[in-house]
Amino acid sequence: MMRTVEIIMVIIILATAFIVATFFAILPSPRQISSPNLRELSLTTLQVLDAKSELSEIVFKSTSDASWGDLETALSAALPPNVVYNLTVYDVLKGVDDVVRYNLVKTLSNSQSGVGASSESASLLVASSDVTFSVAPQKIPRTLYILNCSDANGWWITGYTAQNLAADLYDMLSPYFTTTIMVQSTSQLGSLLNGTKISGSPDESITNAIVLNTFGEAVPIPSSYVNTNSSNSYAAYTYELGKRTRWNNWTWVSIVGWPLYYVSNTARFSSDHNGWGIYGMVMVSSPGLTAFLRGLDGQSYSAGSSQTGSPGVVYFTSKARYYSNYYGVYPSQYQTSTRALSSSILSTYHLTIDNTYGYVFQQVGEWIAGATYNHRDPYPNGLIRGSLTAIGLTRIPDIRITVLALLMYYHPTLYRSEFTTSGTSRLVVLQLGLQGGG
Repeated sequence: MMRTVEIIMVIIILATAFIVATFFAILPSPRQISSPNLRELSLTTLQVLDAKSELSEIVFKSTSDASWGDLETALSAALPPNVVYNLTVYDVLKGVDDVVRYNLVKTLSNSQSGVGASSESASLLVASSDVTFSVAPQKIPRTLYILNCSDANGWWITGYTAQNLAADLYDMLSPYFTTTIMVQSTSQLGSLLNGTKISGSPDESITNAIVLNTFGEAVPIPSSYVNTNSSNSYAAYTYELGKRTRWNNWTWVSIVGWPLYYVSNTARFSSDHNGWGIYGMVMVSSPGLTAFLRGLDGQSYSAGSSQTGSPGVVYFTSKARYYSNYYGVYPSQYQTSTRALSSSILSTYHLTIDNTYGYVFQQVGEWIAGATYNHRDPYPNGLIRGSLTAIGLTRIPDIRITVLALLMYYHPTLYRSEFTTSGTSRLVVLQLGLQGGG
């Protein structure tokens, strides 16, 4: 009997505790348990409405235009039936004091009582379809020479001619330089090497120029530098190129492969070929790069050998990824390198690479697949005296990487037109709530 009483007392105590806990417990509302993510729904709805520019077309129309009704219909179709909305459109204005103001244009809503205090919202800035926004790049105050010699052939540019590449590089790079000049023949290149201007333009300046070699592993050679000795003697020509790069503070640009591996002049080498059926050129081999670097460093002439490596797949640096987006130049962020330069040349020839703007690809061991090397005179104050941009990738060349390397190195500013000019931009805010929400 006593045991039965004890059991009844325990049941009474547990029941009383349950009733008291239930009475004082604060439970979430059904809306909080099962509500959709209203902020994400709001942003997705705006993006879907603007995907084909319908939203941007409607919000710039007169507030009495019938198309606003179409927008209400689209909102009702896009949102669940238990979701209420408030869509507000503002005109974005910029005053003389540079303060941005938002003027109310129109409001649409499917609820007379509002969307509730716990609503969520998202916004989208849309531009008028009648307005074209332009980008004006800052001009790099240098002359860009693009080698386009009609009497030379290229190598390691399979599928292209140097002349095709030169035309594309001109289109991509000329907006960024004060002066861009096509070097149309080896004769004109000879004049440039002798310090004579090509175009006669008052803005042309040989000093501090960029010389972009579009011929891949080959380089055009003027007739005055051609001789009848063995092929390795043409390293003396690349030595002269290195010296002039230092004297004039040039940036010499090699777009792909092993720099200065061949020299080309179709008239003087009409019966010579590179061993792969490309006539009009002779092989200099690895001494071409060594001689160039010795000339760049002010060392005595030598036709010693140099070395490149094959690190395989290489990846953009974080800065290269950033500037790829900034300038809208989008080559693949990983490439195959079979002609990377060894980092040993840095100390041998007094070269440095700017950690922020110089490296296009991450270094792999000792191998550097793409970078701009600055030569610094050891005396008297370590000033830059000539540079080499070398893109040591396998063929076929992607000239966008060369474009990116130069834009990274000189990093000109892009000046974009204002989105706050009156009548060109409107801010659309979509606020969502659940029906019956507080």
